[in-house]
Amino acid sequence: MMSLPFYQKLHQHYDRSYRNRDLSTTMSQYQQEKKSSAIYTHGSTAYSSRSSAAHRQESAAVSQASAASYQHQASRASEFALSSAVSHKAASAYDYGYSHGLTDSSLMLDYSSKLSPQTKRAKKSLLSGEEKENLPSDYMVPIFSGRQVHVSGITDTEEQRIKEAAAYIAQRNLLASEEGVTASKQSSVSKQSVSTLHQEEAFEKKSRKVAIREKAEQLSLKKTLEETEAFHKKLNEDNLLHAPEFVIKPRSHTVWEKENVKLHCSVAGWPAPRLTWYKNQVPINVQAHPGKYIIESRYGMHTLEINACDFEDTAQYRASAMNAKGEVSAYASVVVKRYKGEFDDTRFHSGASTLPLSFAVTPYGYASRFEIHFDDKFEVSFGREGETMSLGCRVVITPEIKHFQPEIQWYRNGAPVSPSKWVQTHWSGDRATLTFSHLNKEDEGLYTVRARMGEYYEQYSAYVFVRDADAEIEGAPASPLDVACLDANKDYIIITWKQPAVDGGSPILGYFIDKCEVGTDTWSQCNDIPVKFARFPVTGLIEGRSYIFRVRAVNKVGIGLPSRVSEPVAALDPAEKARLKSRPSAPWTGQIIVTEEEPTEGVVPGPPTDLSVIEATQSYVVLSWKPPRQRGHEGILYFIEKCEAGTENWQRVNTELPVKSPRFALFDLAEGKSYRFRVRCSNSAGVGEPSEATEVTVVGDKLDIPKPPSNIIPSRNTDTSVVVTWEEPKDAKELVGYYIESSIVGSGKWEPCNNNPVKGTRFTCHGLKTGQSYIFRVRAVNAAGLSEYSQDSEAIEVKAAIAPPSPPCDITCLESFRDSMVLGWKQPDKTGGAEITGYYVNYREVIDGVPGRWREANIKAVSDQAYKISNLKENMVYQFQVAAMNIAGLGAPSAVSASFKCEEWTIAVPGPPHSLKYSEVRKTSLVLQWKPPIHSGRTPVTGYFVDIKEASAREDRWRGLNEAALKHTYLKVQGLKEGESYVFRVRAINQAGVGKPSDLAGPVVAETRPGTKEVVVSVDDNGIVSLNFECDQMAPSSEFTWSKDYVPTEDSPRLEVESKGNKTKMTFKDLGTEDLGIYSCDVTDTDGIASSYLIDEEELKRLLALSQEHKFPTVPVKSELAVEILEKGQVRFWMQAEKLSPNAKVNYIFNEKEIFEGPKYKMHIDRNTGIIEMFMEKLQDEDEGTYTFQVQDGRATGHSTLVLIGDVYKKLQKEAEFQRQEWIRKQGPHFAEYLSWEVTGECNVLLKCKVANIKKETSIIWYKDDREISVDEKHDFKDGICTLLITEFSKKDAGIYEVVLKDDRGKDKSRLKLVDEAFKELMTEVCRTIALSATDLKIQSTAEGIRLYSFVTYYVDDLKVNWSHNGTPIKYSDRVKSGVTGEQIWLQINEPTPNDKGKYVMELFDGKTGHQKMVDLSGQAYDEAFAEFQRLKQAAIAEKNRARVVGGLPDVVTIQEGKALNLTCIVWGDPTPEVSWLKNEKLLASDEHCNLRFEAGKTAYFTISGVRTSDSGKYGLVVKNKYGSEISDFTVSVFIPEEEARSVSEEPQKGNKKAK
Repeated sequence: MMSLPFYQKLHQHYDRSYRNRDLSTTMSQYQQEKKSSAIYTHGSTAYSSRSSAAHRQESAAVSQASAASYQHQASRASEFALSSAVSHKAASAYDYGYSHGLTDSSLMLDYSSKLSPQTKRAKKSLLSGEEKENLPSDYMVPIFSGRQVHVSGITDTEEQRIKEAAAYIAQRNLLASEEGVTASKQSSVSKQSVSTLHQEEAFEKKSRKVAIREKAEQLSLKKTLEETEAFHKKLNEDNLLHAPEFVIKPRSHTVWEKENVKLHCSVAGWPAPRLTWYKNQVPINVQAHPGKYIIESRYGMHTLEINACDFEDTAQYRASAMNAKGEVSAYASVVVKRYKGEFDDTRFHSGASTLPLSFAVTPYGYASRFEIHFDDKFEVSFGREGETMSLGCRVVITPEIKHFQPEIQWYRNGAPVSPSKWVQTHWSGDRATLTFSHLNKEDEGLYTVRARMGEYYEQYSAYVFVRDADAEIEGAPASPLDVACLDANKDYIIITWKQPAVDGGSPILGYFIDKCEVGTDTWSQCNDIPVKFARFPVTGLIEGRSYIFRVRAVNKVGIGLPSRVSEPVAALDPAEKARLKSRPSAPWTGQIIVTEEEPTEGVVPGPPTDLSVIEATQSYVVLSWKPPRQRGHEGILYFIEKCEAGTENWQRVNTELPVKSPRFALFDLAEGKSYRFRVRCSNSAGVGEPSEATEVTVVGDKLDIPKPPSNIIPSRNTDTSVVVTWEEPKDAKELVGYYIESSIVGSGKWEPCNNNPVKGTRFTCHGLKTGQSYIFRVRAVNAAGLSEYSQDSEAIEVKAAIAPPSPPCDITCLESFRDSMVLGWKQPDKTGGAEITGYYVNYREVIDGVPGRWREANIKAVSDQAYKISNLKENMVYQFQVAAMNIAGLGAPSAVSASFKCEEWTIAVPGPPHSLKYSEVRKTSLVLQWKPPIHSGRTPVTGYFVDIKEASAREDRWRGLNEAALKHTYLKVQGLKEGESYVFRVRAINQAGVGKPSDLAGPVVAETRPGTKEVVVSVDDNGIVSLNFECDQMAPSSEFTWSKDYVPTEDSPRLEVESKGNKTKMTFKDLGTEDLGIYSCDVTDTDGIASSYLIDEEELKRLLALSQEHKFPTVPVKSELAVEILEKGQVRFWMQAEKLSPNAKVNYIFNEKEIFEGPKYKMHIDRNTGIIEMFMEKLQDEDEGTYTFQVQDGRATGHSTLVLIGDVYKKLQKEAEFQRQEWIRKQGPHFAEYLSWEVTGECNVLLKCKVANIKKETSIIWYKDDREISVDEKHDFKDGICTLLITEFSKKDAGIYEVVLKDDRGKDKSRLKLVDEAFKELMTEVCRTIALSATDLKIQSTAEGIRLYSFVTYYVDDLKVNWSHNGTPIKYSDRVKSGVTGEQIWLQINEPTPNDKGKYVMELFDGKTGHQKMVDLSGQAYDEAFAEFQRLKQAAIAEKNRARVVGGLPDVVTIQEGKALNLTCIVWGDPTPEVSWLKNEKLLASDEHCNLRFEAGKTAYFTISGVRTSDSGKYGLVVKNKYGSEISDFTVSVFIPEEEARSVSEEPQKGNKKAK
């Protein structure tokens, strides 16, 4: 026995708390138990009315089998259903019909009337024991009545699905109720409401017959379950999978602000689809808006709840469901309203509107009417397959209501455009956009955007053309289009398509059809031979699977690109599709359908009926029939038989492949032969009788190719489009549409005007070239193919269709007399595509404010914009109106003018100028023109004044543009501000004064519009000067008008004008001074497009020179003829032209004789660079003269001459010889760079040179004044540099230095003179370097004063030193001295005073430049230096006046005992020092033996009259005053004569001096 299928175990049921409003009445029996029960939408499953716990308790109490348990559940549900079924049947039908606008709700009531209240047999449980174990305790399998299954075909709309769901639920409830009655009679457990008497009666009446019946039913059930299980095993699992499908779509809501709104939807599909909510195509992020959105998905019911709605929630919401089989979306709009003002509840809740139909309700009250306008509209668009395109326009709603958005709808050829993977719509709040992500030819058509506000709407349309993509194979046909399924069943799917307009240049031989199973990417070709008919049945499909198709066209060149893929199609019968669509999940849901009749086994089916040939082509024939009435209850198969006409030899066609569907496509029939067909049915009981044979059918296309259309008539539409009409071909059948082609007359090339067949007999061909003449032809299309081309239409020039002009405007009175008035007006804004030929004026009298009837003022049209109306009444008030006329007719009259009084104007000043117009508008300038006033006053007009003001400025802001009156009637206004809007007026002046201002001209915005072009001057090859102008914005009726000084030049004999298309040229026949002026070109019937060009005297000279140059062209020369000396002494003559053609020729002339290439002369021409050359090996005396190069390049000629005579030639010859010698010199060791000097940073002089072509044996010798200089270092020549360093360079180093290179190849020498000026220059650099090495000035205090000094590297006498104090040169004296000591340069200031404060500058002059060092000797610097000077000075004074021993005392005195010792010493000190003597460091006093004296303050005497040995010792003379003291030591050695010899060898002790 089979168990519960895997997909049913995991199936998610709908939310039990949710109830669809459309089905609320029908399902009202479940309202009280909604918390414990739920139903499948469309009635797929149902939960029991009781909880699972209660069910288990009752199941335990009852000892019956699972069938009885099922009956018990059904009885519990039926008791409640019975009580409300009758009362709810009519109500549910009425509720459904009312909510969906149905006029007949008998559909559901009919089902109830067909069902008997008494069952023919008990409906017991249909589940086996194994299934009961796997079945959820609260799950109930519903039972369907086979006879009551309603099949209405494939239902694609939500309304049809709801209708079928409501019908099913109604009949299911009634069926459940009658089953419940029977079950209640057989159940041992029943409700208290059923009487005990009925229970006993039911029990007692249970007889043998009843028991046998129940046993038979069990056997029948077992057999049914076995058959079902066998079918399930054969069922392919892929059949269970199908794309998502909305069972219940979300509905649009309109709510008030602050209310909550909830959107519901239910989706079927397998695997279970994943659903995503979008707001204006943006996924809703719940986390980003906490508390704002609540998204739930329970049991297949998906909910989006929006809390506290505000205006920002007004949007389009999309529910997108996706699984492995595909994606589907459903849309709903939410509009949030807010009411402002007094609110009348009765108007909104009374149930009926009492407002008149001409009013519309808005969130803020009532508006009489919405004005809807489209700005920035999309125009006719052209795209190509595979590209992206966006159509959009701005929608302006008046009155504007904030947050109240219009409903935007898009249409293609009148059919609504739904968002898909190919096209998306978007509404930004003020702009509607339609975007094509990938253009296809199916997207071609007339697109309309419709904006709806309440009951009002406006729409705008434009055509979109889609060109074919570039073919992969040149010459291959274009792709077919509109591939779709025409018919589908289990055995085949008929595919249809439309033929392409472009066949690639050769006829299309047929089409290949490709198929691809949904979910894969593998394409397979369905037919081996191309089919010509645009319909084809595809066979060999797997039942239940979905496919997509594409078609490719083929011609003799190759196969074209494939078409766009079709929508997925399932290989199922329509009835099966309808059954599957009525179920929310997989095709198999575990439901078992039984019939109410007794099973009839072994019945041979009868013959099919209504057999007919529904389609016949040369490739296949399609048969259709109805199933037999007698067929039993098992499935039947069909066998198709055929025989040739006139015979009875029947052959079975489908011997191997039984047919399950009542349709079949036959292939492999011989074209042109006649056949008859019949069908037999078969089942397990056998094969039935055949049906009646069809009529004789000839194999061939029943549908003929249509005949070509006729009477092709083109007519003008716009400047880029033409309307083409034609007549439908006779006897045309099943026309798909028409293809239109166009061709420029004489080109022979045809282009398609549409790539998607158009229906109807009228089409507008866009994208044509203005001014070109076209012819057109049309082809008709049906499934059999394309007709022949129609006859070519007559040629038509592409230009806008003409129409009467719009009304003139601004009527004014220019002059008034006693019985006449002169009127003026402005030209109409729109001329209707043709030149205005005249005006008609009407007038009427106005008496006491009441106007009279209109009268004609002129019978003949007036060409000017002014007219004098005569025969008027004096002092009468009149009104006027003017109408313009062109060749299309008379336009509408203007608005009625103001009232003017007919009276004599006696004013002396002139009237207002009229016919003001502006042109040549640019971002900073424009040209204003006007016409003189009609009334000139008492004296002629002498000039004009032009006034200007900003358009938004007050009247008192007018300002004049010219101080002096203008003599002419135009003015170029300069100095405008870009983007500003201006208005202008003009006043005329005569001798009496300034008249009234004219009417205003403008407002005009100062801007240079995109695409603006200017007049360009050109000079042709013949020297003819012309002015050229081009305009890309011309209307079909536009013309060019040339003027000189803004006066038309039509009759000028000096000018010639030629215009063609959008270009014009004005040529000067003989340009001269008479042609000076402003030349302007205006384009009529445009918005003031014009440009001008000024030819003044300077420009005239330039143009005449340019004309002469073009008339007699010359070869432009980039460089004149020149000569240069090459390395070996060769001479190169060369010149360069701007450019040379390959045909350019050059003649070489020397002294008026042509020279040619030979041993002496080598010539060369480089035409790419324009360089012309001639080479000579050596210049000789006979080569002196004149050289000329003559160039000829087509008509252009040119020449260049070089004179080489006298000193110029000798210098050149000498230079050439020098270069020759130089080249010879460089063959051996030589100097690459000759000897030069350089002063180093250490102020030394470096002599250096660079040598080349040196080898190891090359020697180098230095000389000074012809004397060799010995150099310690040996040169290695690695770097090629030789140097000689001279340190502390001075005058002694002046002289002539020479360096000599020599080896076996030769020698070279270089001399450097460092004498006279060269020496001075070098010394200047040396001095400069020394000056740069000077350190900053420093301050030093001395005993004499303050010294300022700086150190240099070394000092030379050539470096001049100057000192200045506070900007004044210092005058040197004994107190202020300057000098140099070694490397120190100093300034000594003796005995400084405060006057010596200030800035001191030391300037070192190197002979050219002075280099300064500065120090500031003031402030703290001076104070510190002066204090140090005082200290040093005092120290010097002290040292000078200190007491000291000047001289006289010996260091050692050796004396013989007994002798007299006399010592004299000179002492100095100021004041006079004190003198004292020491002996052995003890004070020595004067006595008789040792006499000590100090006389005259400077002489000290030391006398010992008789020396004794005791006098030996160390003595000291101490002198002391207030500045210091000094001790002079001496030693006295007394000896005895006997010891003299011994003492000679001893070393005497030496005295020393000590200073304190």
